[in-house]
Amino acid sequence: MREVVFDTETTGFDPFNGDRVVEIGCVVVEDYIPTGEVYHVYINPERNMPTAAENIHGLSEEFLKGHPTFSEIVGDFRDFCGDMKLVAHNSEFDMKFINWEMENLGFNPYPANRAIDTLVIARRKFPGAANTLDALCKRFSVDNSNRIKHGALLDAELLAEVYLELMGGRQTGLGLISDSNKNEENKVVQMNDRTFREPRPHAASEEELRRHKEFIKNIEKPLW
Repeated sequence: MREVVFDTETTGFDPFNGDRVVEIGCVVVEDYIPTGEVYHVYINPERNMPTAAENIHGLSEEFLKGHPTFSEIVGDFRDFCGDMKLVAHNSEFDMKFINWEMENLGFNPYPANRAIDTLVIARRKFPGAANTLDALCKRFSVDNSNRIKHGALLDAELLAEVYLELMGGRQTGLGLISDSNKNEENKVVQMNDRTFREPRPHAASEEELRRHKEFIKNIEKPLW
């Protein structure tokens, strides 16, 4: 099972009011394990960068002017994703932006059932707890010390590790066993000889049968 864990950075919160995607980071996982296949691109939003957004991801208008527009990368992005499921943290936000950008260029949007939302999964597993990406990294001991600012590829890589833990972690017996432990299968199991014992008698003695009959006489309407 191959899936794309991805994240976006944007100029704001609402594409319908002019906000645009400025960065996409993708990591392919197979059976929840990262394959090493990644896709990463900075995107020229063709508009100004609000200070509040730049403070979050650190991407300036001047920096992004030197990168391709969404129309120039949409083909590569769609080819990379293929028909794989798309995994994101608060996927509604990321899918809203990606779909707006694609529809604006005449492409069909990705259907909602193609997305897997790790935020929803986390809330079901840990109701009432903090379920931000940072909080989940801390819960699962995922090193996020390099996450000084938000970055689409870094966040996708961290989310891939979190996603693995949310789905059960690296459990042995599920094909995730390390090479160093594979030789365990070759160990010989030593069987010890069992000591034979004569079967113990369980039949009631004559005395026990007599006492039982006497006991039954004291019971009103006995069933036996």
